[in-house]
Amino acid sequence: MDLSLLAPLLPDALLPWLAGAWAVYLLLLSGWIVLQKREPVATLSWVLALAALPVLGFVVYHLLGPQRIRRQTLRRGRSRAALAAPRPRAEGELECPPLLRLGEAATGFAPSSCHAVDLLVGGAATYDALLEAIAGARDHIHLEYYIVQPDRTGTALRDALVAKARAGVRVRWLMDALGSSKVSNAFLAPLLAAGGEVGWFHRMRLRRLWRPTLNMRTHRKIVVVDGAIGFTGGINVCDEQDQRLDPDAHDDLHLRMDGAAVHWLQLAFLEDWHYATGVALRAPALFPEAVHGPVEAQVLPAGPDSPWEPIHRMQVAAIHAARQRVWLCTPYFVPGEAARMALQSAAMRGVDVRVYVPRRSDSLLTTLAARSYFDELREAGVRVFEYLPRMLHAKALLVDEDVAIVGSANFDPRSFRLNFELAVLFLDAGVAGQLAGLAETVQARSREVRGARALRLPARLAEAVARLCSPLL
Repeated sequence: MDLSLLAPLLPDALLPWLAGAWAVYLLLLSGWIVLQKREPVATLSWVLALAALPVLGFVVYHLLGPQRIRRQTLRRGRSRAALAAPRPRAEGELECPPLLRLGEAATGFAPSSCHAVDLLVGGAATYDALLEAIAGARDHIHLEYYIVQPDRTGTALRDALVAKARAGVRVRWLMDALGSSKVSNAFLAPLLAAGGEVGWFHRMRLRRLWRPTLNMRTHRKIVVVDGAIGFTGGINVCDEQDQRLDPDAHDDLHLRMDGAAVHWLQLAFLEDWHYATGVALRAPALFPEAVHGPVEAQVLPAGPDSPWEPIHRMQVAAIHAARQRVWLCTPYFVPGEAARMALQSAAMRGVDVRVYVPRRSDSLLTTLAARSYFDELREAGVRVFEYLPRMLHAKALLVDEDVAIVGSANFDPRSFRLNFELAVLFLDAGVAGQLAGLAETVQARSREVRGARALRLPARLAEAVARLCSPLL
């Protein structure tokens, strides 16, 4: 803040006091931000940005800054103790692979297994599979979504849930209060009247302003049917993700899984339900007898309540361990130093590293920030592809011949540190093969970024400014 600009408007005697007040404000604010122990670049970015906005900067950081929260109402240990952790191998067999051991240490969720995994491409296939599973429900249906719209897609899902609730199936639907803000009481009335339950994640209330959660959303997409069938991935509930209703629908990826690993998907939902509603759900039917299978899987919940950044950590670890290929698909590509170094190092040691991003995402700032990394990635040998037809919204990482990670997390600071996200890691050649086929389809519809990009000064400046803001995105 340049106090000289205010000099003509203020008495001379007031200027020293104003300068002193600003210095104290800056000192206290800087101390507050430094104590958050974030990355140095992010810390300096916040200090510089907020120093230029006295008072208003304090409010912005308080409401939107990267504070951590504690789930004080949730006792994870008790919830997990009620579940006999399904293990992927029997006693006496080979020990758990290092990557899965890391996942368990970072999340507290043990490695598990599935007997069937289906990758669902696009909203049409996802909604059809979801409605089919709901129609077959006998005991309960649990859903958690970031975005639910009261449009045709949302109404079709609600009506399917109403029908099952009337038939005696317990329906519980958790929505993010910000992402699903268009959902009205009138829209939910039929479901509530049928006996369904609805919870809201981080609903804004005046009494919570001192411990704000506005910038910490549940970005998870979870559906669990009878504790045996699970869905997760990147697809929300809205018309703009269904190609049958919108020709410009996002190209996205979801998955259906059957088997023991669904227990951990269930536990993630139950923890979020308890956190949002205060209701602890305990019933044998929530965790039916586990059905083990040949597909090794590990559910990876992540959020600002964990210091380990589990999804980020697992992706970086998998990239470092790669020997043949690393193919990354993400709509928002804003890698931190650790992730960027992992991609570059893999390419420099001869690994086939490819990054697939949309030509233009629904955020211009994020698109510009992503492009600011292209040149240095390409210099290290990373191949970058921009998807041309529509918004590419799929979030997946493929490593070598048997490692696949699919979920809700973008490759950016918001997903790694602020949002509550969920992904599933599979150690299975079959799942990896399915994902490789999808990546090749994406590549066929993309344009590779080749050669030095000849950008004019305004374009270079725009990318540089967007990159400067990347720790805040």
